[in-house]
Amino acid sequence: MEYKDLEVWFVTGAQLLYGGDAVVHVDAHSTEMVKGLNDSGKLPVNVVYKGTANSSEEVSAIFRAANGDTKCVGVITWMHTFSPAKMWIHGLMDYKKPLLHLHTQYNEQIPWSEIDMDFMNLNQSAHGDREFGFITSRLRKPRKVVVGYWKDENTQSKIANWMRVCAGWADSQNMLIIRFGDNMNNVAVTDGDKVEAEIRLGYHVDNAPIANLVPFVEAVTEAEIDTLVSEYERIYDFAADCKKGAEKHQSVREAAAQEIGLRRFLEDKGATAFTTSFNELEGMKQLMGFASQRLMAEGYGFGAEGDWKTAAMTRTMWVMAQGLPGGCSFLEDYVLNFNGAKSSILQSHMLEINPEIAGGKPRIEVHFLGIGDAGVCARLVFQAHEGEGIAATIVDMGNRFRMIVNEVKVIEPKALPKLPVACALWIPQPSLEVGAGAWITAGGTHHSSFSFSLTTEMMEDYAEIADIEMLIIDKDTNIRNFKQDIRNNEVYYMLNKALR
Repeated sequence: MEYKDLEVWFVTGAQLLYGGDAVVHVDAHSTEMVKGLNDSGKLPVNVVYKGTANSSEEVSAIFRAANGDTKCVGVITWMHTFSPAKMWIHGLMDYKKPLLHLHTQYNEQIPWSEIDMDFMNLNQSAHGDREFGFITSRLRKPRKVVVGYWKDENTQSKIANWMRVCAGWADSQNMLIIRFGDNMNNVAVTDGDKVEAEIRLGYHVDNAPIANLVPFVEAVTEAEIDTLVSEYERIYDFAADCKKGAEKHQSVREAAAQEIGLRRFLEDKGATAFTTSFNELEGMKQLMGFASQRLMAEGYGFGAEGDWKTAAMTRTMWVMAQGLPGGCSFLEDYVLNFNGAKSSILQSHMLEINPEIAGGKPRIEVHFLGIGDAGVCARLVFQAHEGEGIAATIVDMGNRFRMIVNEVKVIEPKALPKLPVACALWIPQPSLEVGAGAWITAGGTHHSSFSFSLTTEMMEDYAEIADIEMLIIDKDTNIRNFKQDIRNNEVYYMLNKALR
């Protein structure tokens, strides 16, 4: 998904009570504001001004058009003057995409020596936005509310982050996830209701026998492999036994063929995410770990062992973070390190960690992987760079999907000379004891979608758009209150289901 191909529409609320001249002023102010937002260079998606809405018919027409326009990923509304909210009812009831309510004002400050009743009547955002706020609340309409002067960097940053969430949401509505093999080894948390996921979250999950992928890999030519291996040599270090002419170089070439074949298979299917299974590799010479690492760096979502929900979330978080520094990846909780206040969790997997999060130059190594049918496998080995990030997961609670987000601090691990995998070491906030305890209490998975680039607030916005439960674990979390939040949410969703 390219941000340059997307739009967010801007609609200004007004009315004809104050005459046509007032609407002309409102339109001029709105035009200037939209141009200023676009020219700021802070917004990743272009804002398109759709004019003033002065009646129920105009509102409905704009929202119907937004629903049907594939380039439009969301709408920003602003009440320049007083806009009677009953005229927004039908349009809002029909509207299906993300909504941002911008509470701002054309003028930064009150013109104290010049203000009169004409100015007051024209510049009524403080009044009109509360009227609009009521009707969106009355309709139980999910929306983002941003308060601040439209020229302020902080205000623009909040709009920009919301735009990224809108792009992620739009992408998920057309997401196809390919599962090579089914859910593995009776694991519960990685499975879920795929029908409800398509209803609630938009993405579709399809199974593909690994045998369907094999012809794509076998069709890759030696010349294509040569070209890709040359690319590897430019951007990665090679272990001595993996270089050209060395004993394990053939495994690197086989991994390159898998990368090319897998990419072509996903392109042929129109899929943007996939899962693998180390128990189902008939016809493949190794587990597609290296290929998975490379494709994640391109934006494909990935989940191990059939975990389609994590594959989808990894893809969505990558889309939301395009152009931002830091990187994102699929990760799995592996080993605990109890060390007082610095107690941490080693995050890794057998092979499939995105090199975007590497702290140094990744190194290609080939080792035997003694699990399932994997055999000898190529992989990129590295340690993640330090920094603050978020780990997110979505779990199926039966009557709802629950998103859990834990803010984490990635720290530098000690040397791991005998562990030939990519990894990250992090301290769950506010501590291992509370962070991990809350995650487990909430039913969080052992897999997670991780990002250095995104914020908790952005994930809140996503959960609001999707209308799913959200639990946050951060520096302010304590277990007693966290448990009560879960109990309260359980009652809310049971009542909500009964009322529907």
